[in-house]
Amino acid sequence: MTHPFEIELETVLPASPDEVWEAIATGPGLDSWFMGRNELDPREGGTAAMQIGGHREDAVITAYEPGRRLATRTATAEDGRFMAFEYLIEGRAGSATALRVVHCGLLGDDWEDEYDALRRGWPFHLHTLREYLAHFPGRTGTPVFAVGSVPGRPAEELRAALADALALPLPPAVGARLRAEPAGLPPLEGEVVWADAERFAARTADGLYTFHHSAGLVLMFHHLFGPHQEDAEPAWQQWLAGVLA
Repeated sequence: MTHPFEIELETVLPASPDEVWEAIATGPGLDSWFMGRNELDPREGGTAAMQIGGHREDAVITAYEPGRRLATRTATAEDGRFMAFEYLIEGRAGSATALRVVHCGLLGDDWEDEYDALRRGWPFHLHTLREYLAHFPGRTGTPVFAVGSVPGRPAEELRAALADALALPLPPAVGARLRAEPAGLPPLEGEVVWADAERFAARTADGLYTFHHSAGLVLMFHHLFGPHQEDAEPAWQQWLAGVLA
């Protein structure tokens, strides 16, 4: 049985409408703040694709109005589920831009948990978009994804392991400084810019780093803006395996 849902948020971003459009309506732009690796065919009827951890999800672009509106919709699954996204852009005074996001569709039998996760996730994603536009304007990020599965270990234990590896206090708090020297990667030093019960994120001089933790699972979504990032993803996967060993 399916259940309809809708999430709507609006934020004002420190960037021009053209800069916001570039961030939400191009593959390199999305790679710099959202999840996974993204591709968009820039036209109505084109395909918007996201790849994370070997899984690819395609959506059809249902509206494409450069600088104003982008909308996409996934295919309808056998049980009726689908998701649709709409991004509406409006310029504001002082070189700022209002972005309204509408995420709707039909969810399956476990819709309450899934809806709650989506509702909690969107404020974080928009915060990451703001960090990108404010601190890395005009730059393209390399997305990094790593996953650690450790069945039976509680979320609190995993958060503590991450915090210890990053020289952070518990619980991690906004404004705290983190430091690490991952093998095969440049030294990491920066500031926590988001912290809640499920994730914390940090900004450094050359990247945005996100650490999600739940019972038995850690996910990392990073966006790196420095040079020579070709080997960053396997290096971060190795670092996470060591932290969770």
